[in-house]
Amino acid sequence: MELFFQQLLNGLTTGSVYSLVALGLTLVFGILHVPNFAHGAFYMVGAYVTLTVMTALGVHYWVAIGISVLVIAVLSVITERLIFSKLGTADPLSLMIAAIGILFFLESFAQYLWGTEYQRMFTPYGDTINLFGLTVTFQRVLIIIAAVVLMLLLHLFLTRTMTGAAIVAMSQNRDGAFLVGINANKVAMLTFAIAGGFAAAAASLAAPINLVFPSMGNLVIMKAFVIIIIGGMGSIPGAILGGYILGIAESMGATYISADYKDIIAFVLLVIILTIKPTGIFAKGVH
Repeated sequence: MELFFQQLLNGLTTGSVYSLVALGLTLVFGILHVPNFAHGAFYMVGAYVTLTVMTALGVHYWVAIGISVLVIAVLSVITERLIFSKLGTADPLSLMIAAIGILFFLESFAQYLWGTEYQRMFTPYGDTINLFGLTVTFQRVLIIIAAVVLMLLLHLFLTRTMTGAAIVAMSQNRDGAFLVGINANKVAMLTFAIAGGFAAAAASLAAPINLVFPSMGNLVIMKAFVIIIIGGMGSIPGAILGGYILGIAESMGATYISADYKDIIAFVLLVIILTIKPTGIFAKGVH
């Protein structure tokens, strides 16, 4: 049982990171209605910005995360204004190709600027603690707490503010949002900023227990796509639940089956969910 609860905690840690990435991805999907592959690049650059700010400027870990969130939010808005907004309602394939192009560009830029070698990020929360009889690093507990706080803040923003309501309306029914006078450009910019900030926060929280390298966002973004399909395309609750389901499934599978097949579990889950409920766990009623 001790091993079970240890892996459950590890699964919650991984699931928290997956959920944060999937939340940003599903918000953007609600606006563009196409998979934004560039989201994985924002995740990767976010980790590098945090690492660089910490090592070059010597600032505290939390300050570095805050700077990274702002930088990636601005970068996300710039890509939306310069690329996605110019394409407008073009063929979805064109938007997808543009997103993949951004991914390749940022990955190559990261290799040029930071190199191709793996780097480790220092955290002031690397000490181990005893939690209900389990020995874990405080960083893992911190990831879970920070993810829950960010999710609650996003929920409050989307449900308690007019701007948040505009984002929800835009994602549910684009034409209807236009008819009631919602400014599509402002909504798109804000949505990309939030998505980029969440990606940077997720990467910065996860990097100390993993490694930082140029292609670190590729596998994460593929799993994020699996998560939003499992949870229901464009569904925020689905993105959160799907992230935790996948994180726990991977942790348990690596322990009780084999660590060699950990990354395949996501796609096995995808097949199972789509076989049982093709629309995902939380199907959206309006498109």
